Amino acid sequence: MSTAARRVALVTGGARRLGRAFAEALAEDGLAVAVHYGRAAEEAEAVVAGIRHAGGEAEAFGADLRDADAAKALPGRVVARFGRLDVLVNSAAEMERRTVAETTVEDWDATMALNLRAPFLVAQQAAPHLKATQGRIVNIADLSGFEPWRNYVAHSVSKAGVVMLTKVLAVALAPEITVNGIAPGTVLVPDDYDDARRTFLSETTPLGRLGTPGDAVAALRYLVHHAPFVTGDTIVVDGGRLLRR
Repeated sequence: MSTAARRVALVTGGARRLGRAFAEALAEDGLAVAVHYGRAAEEAEAVVAGIRHAGGEAEAFGADLRDADAAKALPGRVVARFGRLDVLVNSAAEMERRTVAETTVEDWDATMALNLRAPFLVAQQAAPHLKATQGRIVNIADLSGFEPWRNYVAHSVSKAGVVMLTKVLAVALAPEITVNGIAPGTVLVPDDYDDARRTFLSETTPLGRLGTPGDAVAALRYLVHHAPFVTGDTIVVDGGRLLRR
């Protein structure tokens, strides 16, 4: 299939973790995928190679999204390569453990630049291209956008901002573009979690298990392919954990 015939997706943070799962899933669905990375160049190229090996189309795009100019330039670079843009997944983020007392101005600014300002700037510059294709924006939040994580102060505030940014963009970019979010729970367990902690998380989740990347991917596929009348919503994919708070 030629690039002109394919829909095109840009996945920020597409080299690692959930971003990688999103990029690979959209490629499986037949989209050409722009795999953005910040520092993970080798991982991004591995994702691209895997997609190409499976018969898909992909290319890696490096950019430090904390740099406003780099964030603003990214959508144009993708369109210059592929000729169009249909889907934007704002997945790039950082999650540094910092309490109120520990958070410095530099910590705060760095987190806000990547987690909140960059999704806005990328969406802002992508919007004209997405309007032309009746496109989709999917912003990736997490549970800290709905509850206060006192040990991740800047991160929690930034993700609450992403939830509201999703609503604002949904209103501002309608009717041509839908804008929604996904707030995953524990769908990727950190490597340093021991069996006891994993068991605790499973037992305190109403659905009785930890999530998987596939659970978040299912939400993405719904929003990208099957939800033309849904906008401004953030789907919580957590097995019901927020209900226990």
